[in-house]
Amino acid sequence: MNRLNEREIIDLFISYINDPLLDKVKNDDVVIFPLRYGIPKRENKTSNIIIALKSDMLVESTDAPKIMKPWQIARKAILACVSDFAAKGIRPYACLISIGIPRNYSRKNIVSLAAGFSKASKEFNVRILGGDTNESKELIIDCNMMGITTLPDNKIPRRKGAKAGDIIVTSGKFGYTSSGLKIILSNFNAEKKFKLKSLSSVTFPKPRIEFGFCLAKYFSSSIDSSDGLSSSLYELAHNSNRVDFLLIKYQHQKNYVTFLI
Repeated sequence: MNRLNEREIIDLFISYINDPLLDKVKNDDVVIFPLRYGIPKRENKTSNIIIALKSDMLVESTDAPKIMKPWQIARKAILACVSDFAAKGIRPYACLISIGIPRNYSRKNIVSLAAGFSKASKEFNVRILGGDTNESKELIIDCNMMGITTLPDNKIPRRKGAKAGDIIVTSGKFGYTSSGLKIILSNFNAEKKFKLKSLSSVTFPKPRIEFGFCLAKYFSSSIDSSDGLSSSLYELAHNSNRVDFLLIKYQHQKNYVTFLI
């Protein structure tokens, strides 16, 4: 039997869960649904409140190169969720954090983790309200984040809204993170300035989250692009009736523009 990939595993789980809401929210990074959904009309006294939920797991051996310090790993775990919220234009409000900590993890490292969570909480204005801890063979951090918005549902972009004639805009340049990983894992030699920028994109990423918070309501479709440009474009195309992309060699204010066809 061939090993299942991540998408196939998710689809398998979904096939065993019988919930009509799942058909509405699946295939996106953030679960977005009206608070009133499923509440009987006679009990429904809520206003137009939209709930956004996100869960993201960080596993040290696959998501955190050894040069990363514990506080940087903790910050990255929070940022991964915040970035997905930004792509939908919804500011996160609070989160719960579950942590698997190895038995040999020192007090110093645990203090560093706590400092990283505190830094991320202040940096991204997200309240950390609880969670769970357990022992594990390696460091594992699972962040569960929640946000609220009163934006109309049709103003919150999903992956499936792209259509012919749209323009794709990115909030920054691509390639630094993959270059940083290559430098770390293969000891690849690079020019000093480029090397520092690439390594920083791995250990202390700074996605332009305000770009999404301010502009996402004007997008027809959106996605967090931390998995890379090609993967992100594929997801948008696959979920939007398989539109294609035409690259136009045009650059405006450091942002490259792509057209959908």
